[in-house]
Amino acid sequence: MAVSLSPGAVRGTRPLRRTLVGVVVLALAATLLAFVQTAAHAAPVLLSQNKNVTSSSVENVGTPASNAVDGDNGTRWSSAASDPQWITVDLGATRAVSQVVLRWETAYAKAYRVEFSTDNQNWTSKYSTTTSNGGNETLNVSGNARYVRVYGTQRATQWGYSLWEFQVFGEDGGSNPGGPITGGGDLGPNVKVFDPSTPNIQGQVDSIFQQQESAQFGNGRYQLLFKPGTYNNLNVQLGFYTSISGLGLKPDDTNFNGDVTVDAGWFNGNATQNFWRSAENLAIKPVSGDDRWAVAQAAPFRRMHIKGGLNLAPAGYGWASGGYIADSKIDGTVGPYSQQQWYTRDSSVGGWTNAVWNMVFSGVEGAPAQSFPNPPYTTLNNTPVSREKPFLYLDGNDYKVFVPAKRENARGVSWAGTPQGQSVPLNQFYVAKPGVSADTLNQALDQGLNLLFTPGIYHLNKTVNVNRANAVVLGLGYATLIPDNGVTAMKVADVDGVKLAGLLLDAGAVNSPSLLEVGTAGSHVDHAANPTSVQDVFARVGGAGPGKVTTAFVVNSDDTIIDHTWIWRADHGAGVGWETNRADYGLTVNGNDVLATGLFVEHFNKYDVQWNGERGRTIFFQNEKAYDAPNQAAIQNGSIQGYAAYKVADSVTTHEGWGLGSYCNYTADPGIKQDHGFQAPVKPGVKFHDLLVVSLGGMGQYNHVINNTGGATSGTSTVPSTVTSFP
Repeated sequence: MAVSLSPGAVRGTRPLRRTLVGVVVLALAATLLAFVQTAAHAAPVLLSQNKNVTSSSVENVGTPASNAVDGDNGTRWSSAASDPQWITVDLGATRAVSQVVLRWETAYAKAYRVEFSTDNQNWTSKYSTTTSNGGNETLNVSGNARYVRVYGTQRATQWGYSLWEFQVFGEDGGSNPGGPITGGGDLGPNVKVFDPSTPNIQGQVDSIFQQQESAQFGNGRYQLLFKPGTYNNLNVQLGFYTSISGLGLKPDDTNFNGDVTVDAGWFNGNATQNFWRSAENLAIKPVSGDDRWAVAQAAPFRRMHIKGGLNLAPAGYGWASGGYIADSKIDGTVGPYSQQQWYTRDSSVGGWTNAVWNMVFSGVEGAPAQSFPNPPYTTLNNTPVSREKPFLYLDGNDYKVFVPAKRENARGVSWAGTPQGQSVPLNQFYVAKPGVSADTLNQALDQGLNLLFTPGIYHLNKTVNVNRANAVVLGLGYATLIPDNGVTAMKVADVDGVKLAGLLLDAGAVNSPSLLEVGTAGSHVDHAANPTSVQDVFARVGGAGPGKVTTAFVVNSDDTIIDHTWIWRADHGAGVGWETNRADYGLTVNGNDVLATGLFVEHFNKYDVQWNGERGRTIFFQNEKAYDAPNQAAIQNGSIQGYAAYKVADSVTTHEGWGLGSYCNYTADPGIKQDHGFQAPVKPGVKFHDLLVVSLGGMGQYNHVINNTGGATSGTSTVPSTVTSFP
């Protein structure tokens, strides 16, 4: 739902320093020009923006350390009001640093040091002063550092230390011309690893939750990893961009006598915006008997064993709009309660209590019987083709990535016996950290390494090209890739068996033709024996800032498995408007024999999904049309009112879908009519089962469900119109 989001709390009792921004820009420009004229190498690059950052303290939740590296002169980090205090930016790799720019707020440091480190433990002072006047300081410092720290020893005011921006400039490292790239290495500061003997686990996870609970468009990214063993009396609450995983080969290797919880207190009991968080590979015995997992889109629940029940609604049973379960065993009953829709794949449940609009099951032991539309259960006995998501685990003391094998006609969990698949040592992965260049990523792939993206935000000035068969590209903690200059973030060649998983692709301010392309246009190589899979790979256009793309995802490779994605043109947040975050198409499928299991695509200016390939199949689809269409004319599609949410090309002869829903909520013009949610050629081989369209409170209406079939929605009652079989 579109909402007005409240800004973080700020200290309002003293003036903010804003008048020197223009001076800073001019001074910085002059400094950089002088550097270019005198240096024998390339101009310095801003290395620190949107990198991982830590601090000794924060004044309040509205002034986190990440604000100092977000490129926004209107947001700031501020510390507690005591000495000393520090803020550290992790550049992601050791870089040749040449300059630090500090933009102090009114509460500045009179005395401070700028320090360099390569290991975040041993520090070398590169600049110090006891007579700073605050304002905007450009410091020409030099040396090699991965970590750069500002260490304040004396405040100039009664307040803490406060920085609008903390910028580090230097060389970006290029493509490692010094020699081959090595695999393995540490997982970076935002991967938190626990074992049963770790002190104060609850305090550490609570601290991360407090930072991330309402940070819907923040820069923090975290992966919580728990080594095999038993953990007692834990309640791990998950906020935005936080993933929790066990490090065993099977869920039952890592046991919680406690809970992993998602609730909606931050949003007054409304869970419809509980996006971007995940849980994997744990066994949980809930304290109350039921674990609470009240999520919306992009919040997968994979490879979990719940030794009790699972409650998918927030406390108070407010609205919820999820969600996805795969490869999981819930011993007790799953209670969706207020959840509008849900998809469960290749799992086992002890029972299922109710349904609102659209509950879909494939390969689920204990699933309710087929009964759409009353109650709206769509149940397939098996999933035609599936492959579980790769995951990090510990083999003794060694990190490895397990790549599960493909299954056909799957039913139940993949880990009931001996897990089938391949273990890949971490030294066969390039462990990427924010600040790495696209050249380095491509060099690593060309060398034969896989990619493991640690949590953080990655800016790309070139496309990451995955050209090798069977390559694994895995993200931790919602690692986020942003194309800065209109390039496509990632392209996959038309080869066998690439596995993409666990990434958020966020459109940049300059329009990109696409964010992800799988395969080569026009190629139809048979990959049925070893398909490429795209799992928990999400797209976002706007929301965190300006973003534009023509088509978010393009799938050209035959036999590709799209297993759980949320492709979202933002309806709220920053940089949102009918033309501001323009994105005409969400997903375009040109490949043949492509299977989508758990397809969420929302709010695009034209078709959300356009399917041009033959023999495509979709099991579960959730969609909302763009809220912000200004008027009927803006979405007129020739003689058709509105673009279908899901369109099968007229040339297609064979296609099938189960459990597909589209909702409209035309907030800018509630009088808009949408001819249909679905459009497809009327041919014997094109079949749909269990379709619905819903008008949310009468904000716009559908004339039909699919083509000219199915009754119109009407009024404000939010009652679905359904079609059980088409044609």
